[in-house]
Amino acid sequence: MKFVKLSLYVFSALALLSWIQPTPVKVYMIGDSTMANKKPEIYPETGWGQVFNEYFTGDVIIDNRAQNGRSTKSFINEKRWDDVMSTLKAGDYVIIEFGHNDEKVEKPAVGTTIDEFKSNLLKFVTDTRSKGATPILMTPVTRRSFKDGVLTNSHGLYPDAVRDVAAKNNVAFVDMLSKSEKLVKAMGEEPSVKLWNWADSGVYKGFPKGVKDNTHFNPTGAHKMAELAVEGIKELKLPLAAYLK
Repeated sequence: MKFVKLSLYVFSALALLSWIQPTPVKVYMIGDSTMANKKPEIYPETGWGQVFNEYFTGDVIIDNRAQNGRSTKSFINEKRWDDVMSTLKAGDYVIIEFGHNDEKVEKPAVGTTIDEFKSNLLKFVTDTRSKGATPILMTPVTRRSFKDGVLTNSHGLYPDAVRDVAAKNNVAFVDMLSKSEKLVKAMGEEPSVKLWNWADSGVYKGFPKGVKDNTHFNPTGAHKMAELAVEGIKELKLPLAAYLK
């Protein structure tokens, strides 16, 4: 009888522990092709969000919703943001990094004015906070845009718009443009090729004629960008940093 009672106590304790087990932290990522998961057939092109999960313990789930060619406008208009909001909950995080396509004002479906860009970013922030989740704004990563040996900002005023929204609304902020520019400048124009999707013809099936892409990363570049994002999260001293490996 005592054994039965003891067994019941143990079973009840285990059940209670199972019930109070904390739910894994979920990190949503919204952005463009520099962050997006890539199909195997276009390897070695790799988004930095694709490898981001490698830097966290198993207590964190990375849900990368970034998509090629998207801007803040098209991400909202295609109901992709609605999809995130439908499952976003208190304690989650949303990493927001746009700019590469918002700046394409010649394409009405994706291009935004600076004011529209700010308004859309603020919507992401406000909506995220309404669910008790934490938004993290990031400037777009640099392109390999050297002119006469000098790395230039190809994003115009869009990075400043992100900085402005973050500052005025007290949003956690990682300046990925500044961090990636510093990295690439230190490497130099030619050596920095090793971060981007460059390949000779006949090397990869997805690029039989070769590729010289100064916007999208290879696995090495993707990991370097992910490391810069991790660095930023540590600097912010967010609770999320406790889950980094």
